[in-house]
Amino acid sequence: MKLEIGQTASGKVMGLPYRLANRHGLVTGATGTGKTVTLQRLAEQFSAAGIPVFAADVKGDLSGIAAAGDENGKAADRAAALGRRWAATSYPVALWDIFGKAGLPVRTSVQDMGAQLLSRMLGLNQTQEGAMEIAFRKSEDERSYMLTLNDLRWTFVDMLDNREEVSQCYGNVTASSISAIQRNILALEAQGGAHLFGEPPFDILDFMATAADGRGVVNLLHADKLMEAPKLYATFLLWLLGELFRKLPEAGDLAKPKLVFFFDEAHLLFNDAPKPLVQQIERLVRLVRSKGIGVFFVTQSPQDVPDTVLAQLGTRIQHALRAYTPSAQRMVRAAADAFRPNRGVDVRAEITTMGIGEALISVMEDDNIPTKVEKVRIIPPSGQIGMVSSIERQAIVEASPVFRKYRAGATEQEASYAFDRRMKQSRGIDPVPETAPAAYEPGLYRKYLPTEEAQKPPHSIKRQLLSIVFWGGVAWASFKIAGFA
Repeated sequence: MKLEIGQTASGKVMGLPYRLANRHGLVTGATGTGKTVTLQRLAEQFSAAGIPVFAADVKGDLSGIAAAGDENGKAADRAAALGRRWAATSYPVALWDIFGKAGLPVRTSVQDMGAQLLSRMLGLNQTQEGAMEIAFRKSEDERSYMLTLNDLRWTFVDMLDNREEVSQCYGNVTASSISAIQRNILALEAQGGAHLFGEPPFDILDFMATAADGRGVVNLLHADKLMEAPKLYATFLLWLLGELFRKLPEAGDLAKPKLVFFFDEAHLLFNDAPKPLVQQIERLVRLVRSKGIGVFFVTQSPQDVPDTVLAQLGTRIQHALRAYTPSAQRMVRAAADAFRPNRGVDVRAEITTMGIGEALISVMEDDNIPTKVEKVRIIPPSGQIGMVSSIERQAIVEASPVFRKYRAGATEQEASYAFDRRMKQSRGIDPVPETAPAAYEPGLYRKYLPTEEAQKPPHSIKRQLLSIVFWGGVAWASFKIAGFA
């Protein structure tokens, strides 16, 4: 079976075999050329094949997948022009949001995020990253695991107070490095980063859900506000991909992938990324295929993705590019040279002249060889193009099978206790056992009942005053008779 992506002028349909979707892919093109609609088409078709999907919804447009398209809209007209049957269809959708407002909250702990990714999120230099590594090592050694950014802050306060001892055990840590990290933590909190850390922890396997009818659930991360903090956005998505690699077992070659992961605005992942991080991403992309995961990067230019990562991407969907400067023209030539040549397609000319919804495509064939490049018109999605209303969004969130799991609130003390137990159990450390409830004894409750004397109703104030006056008079009379008065 194939995922049908586009159709050539001659009627040839270009499609990707589902079993090769874990060879990853790249969707590129200038703003306004149709990348989002292409992403929606891919997500819908993966869902229809029973494959769960994750995508970051940067502009909110992808939420329309949850609603059926317009029978009289542009998508229907495009399908008719291509001579294809088209039916408005809605798809199962789960909505997520780090801030917990437009979807189910996604939380993890500082400890689970790790020193390297957290350093990337905070924008630390090499020296400061070394201090972060020491903080994590100290936390592990002392079993004082860090749940929130506040825990991280106090770990650094403790390191500063005991700097000599810390330097002797782990290496030199300067006050200036700790101060810089503390300032960056404040900046991350101002961007809303504190919402990411807390309980209950997000389980990445909840992305692997299918609906009752067998279709894969399309998981959409609401990211319009998250995009205001690019490093937070990119690091969080990289953490998600790393969690998939860490938790999923080896799967080998499957008839279809377990999950397809769309990384929109992929250039944010690689901007100013240090070499070790790029190497980590390359390794993840290369190895996650064996876990049954397909990764598609979505960005404006192929040059946004390092060559070492590009080499891992088997499917290429290239929308139009703009070439008004010498550097842009070089970019166009590089993009054209990345395709397997086709004498019938002038790739360099087409890249700059294609219309909205048109693309150059090369996909993996059954023999793992990319097809010759073809110019196609993207087959329109059958879901709604554009975002759903806020009321519809809230209904989708509340209908989720995991709504109660992630909406359940907990006090700070309860969250800290649950987190500490989870950390110790994951490391094979026996947590402090909870106090066992006392054995049941018949009639035991009776000893907690009030006594009969305590159950008597209290005297009224008036009665008490009369009693005081009466007994006072008796005492005065007694003293007078005795000759004391």
